[in-house]
Amino acid sequence: MATPADQRLLELLGKWLESLELHAKYASLDDDSYWRIQPWAEHQRPTRWIVDLAKQKTLALRAQVEERIKAGDAQFSDSLELMTFLANLVGSEHIERFIPVADAKNERLPTPREEPAAAPDAATGTREMPKFLAAKRTAAPPASTAQVARNERKVAAPATRAPRAAPKPAAKKALAAPEKNASSDAAREQVIADAARLVQWGRKWYELPELIARMADRPALPEVRRILKENKAAIDKKAGVG
Repeated sequence: MATPADQRLLELLGKWLESLELHAKYASLDDDSYWRIQPWAEHQRPTRWIVDLAKQKTLALRAQVEERIKAGDAQFSDSLELMTFLANLVGSEHIERFIPVADAKNERLPTPREEPAAAPDAATGTREMPKFLAAKRTAAPPASTAQVARNERKVAAPATRAPRAAPKPAAKKALAAPEKNASSDAAREQVIADAARLVQWGRKWYELPELIARMADRPALPEVRRILKENKAAIDKKAGVG
């Protein structure tokens, strides 16, 4: 029977495999499209063979976990979780060569405005210039001499401004705001708790952003840095510093 640690580990491995599938799909993107497709943390873009190697090792580890579960080994997943935690806490250094987690829900697909205005011709390889259509004007009927005379005698009326359209109610924003606030509050509390624990264990303040950002289900590195900066006093108090 799978233990809670087994379930957590299998869930994490499944999440990694989904992420690696997305990275395999992103391997064909140009650099500009790659950096826009996800809200990435700071990293060096992984090559295709690195992604394939990571997927191979992840599948092998999942197979070993499933075999240990069938054999009734209740300590294997606990040991792996502990090793993962210590690797992030003790063994990690300031590097950017890692494969960040990609989530299909976070994909930022290009909008029609971001697509190129003209595509290269398949036969010649040349780029066709965009075509512009001239605005059609309908010729006004010729005015009679009497009508022209009347128009000249009239005093031009002052131009009036068009009434301002009333702003549309932001119903969707109102619904999305509580969920976004709840998510950001939970992330902030998690980062504060992580930081306080790491400080108690003797880690330096400048080490905290990298360590926390690499933990599972934590915000990206820029967001972690912002949370730490804004909540330093609360972290020191929670850690019992000062």
